[in-house]
Amino acid sequence: MHLPPSALSSSLRIGKVEIRNRVALAPMSGVTDLPFRMLAWRFGAGFVVTEMVASRELVCNAAESWARLKNSGIDPHIVQLAGREAQWMAEAARIVEANGADIVDINMGCPAKKVTGGYSGSALMRDPEHALSLIEATVKAVDVPVTVKMRLGWDENSINAPLIARRAAEAGVQAITIHGRTRMQFYNGKADWDAIRAVRDVVSVPLIANGDVETIADAREILRRSGADAVMVGRSAQGRPWHPALLAGVAAHPDAAGVAEIFAEHYSMMLDFYGAEVGLRAARKHVGWYLDRFAPALSVEEKAAILTSNDAKLVRERVASAIACCGAETGREGMAA
Repeated sequence: MHLPPSALSSSLRIGKVEIRNRVALAPMSGVTDLPFRMLAWRFGAGFVVTEMVASRELVCNAAESWARLKNSGIDPHIVQLAGREAQWMAEAARIVEANGADIVDINMGCPAKKVTGGYSGSALMRDPEHALSLIEATVKAVDVPVTVKMRLGWDENSINAPLIARRAAEAGVQAITIHGRTRMQFYNGKADWDAIRAVRDVVSVPLIANGDVETIADAREILRRSGADAVMVGRSAQGRPWHPALLAGVAAHPDAAGVAEIFAEHYSMMLDFYGAEVGLRAARKHVGWYLDRFAPALSVEEKAAILTSNDAKLVRERVASAIACCGAETGREGMAA
């Protein structure tokens, strides 16, 4: 499969749901909260996915799980569920469908120890039969499309994504996302885009390729080498929520003043969403990413002063000033074609 460059801006169907273009924002726990998703969606990302929602905790009414489920005008509303027991996954899927989810995504890719230690996320790939029981229960529980995001396998000696993907599709899963690394690689080394093609060879449902997509050229190349239908970007969007849309060719890179304006809005949205006290802390990682990308010459001391400040007005002013000093070209690496 070789999609022309223009294909990145074309639509795609996942079951009965139409996706407006082929570059998506990956679900990232602690990153893709509602403010981030709203911005990425507004700029033109093909679709965005919630942070992973713990299935049992959602069923048991945990406040954090319900906060992660929130939506605000994003269409389609895609909710990612994590869990290790079929009954909780099925019940959580019914809950999210009843609360407006258009697609339910199953997390089988998270490499974090606190997730895999609970036999969720990519740990499910160590036991394909058990993983399939969760998938089957989730598919049967809802009428909306169910998708799965996974890695190539647990380690280099157990590359079983093709097997699990084929059986997942047979069970009714309507799209599959593959991150081109094993769990044991975490985010080290280079994602293996060629290895994703083995999944393409055994499934006909939409395939989404993920891992190390930084530029427009990367997006085109991962499609060519993997045979995938779409691309998902994660870390490359940190500090620039417009990035998926830029790679899809439906948005332009903002100039320095535009970046500062976007940052100020993003920062304010986080303070409103979490409340001032929690928002200040939650926003710090995002402040750091904006500064790393658009004010790399900022001294360690100046950066630390911004990150530790509890004065929201001062943070906005100092970030805007730091970005303005770097000019409009910094952070434009995604434009390379």
